[in-house]
Amino acid sequence: MKKEYDFSKMKAKKNPYASKKKAVGINLSAEVIDYFKGLSKESGIPYQTLIDLYLRDCVKNKKKPKFDWAA
Repeated sequence: MKKEYDFSKMKAKKNPYASKKKAVGINLSAEVIDYFKGLSKESGIPYQTLIDLYLRDCVKNKKKPKFDWAA
């Protein structure tokens, strides 16, 4: 291995993963956050990642929410 490397001639490359996700603000109930934080502790996966994985599964399987409106 060299003691020094010359990076001045390197060409910049765009990060291919930079545009894969978009930061958004979302209001979630404490119950939902606590649920996913509990799953996070069990699985070792960050809770925001778990929420994203669940929502992606909903999209993939075209799941639609069920509403039970009280009259």
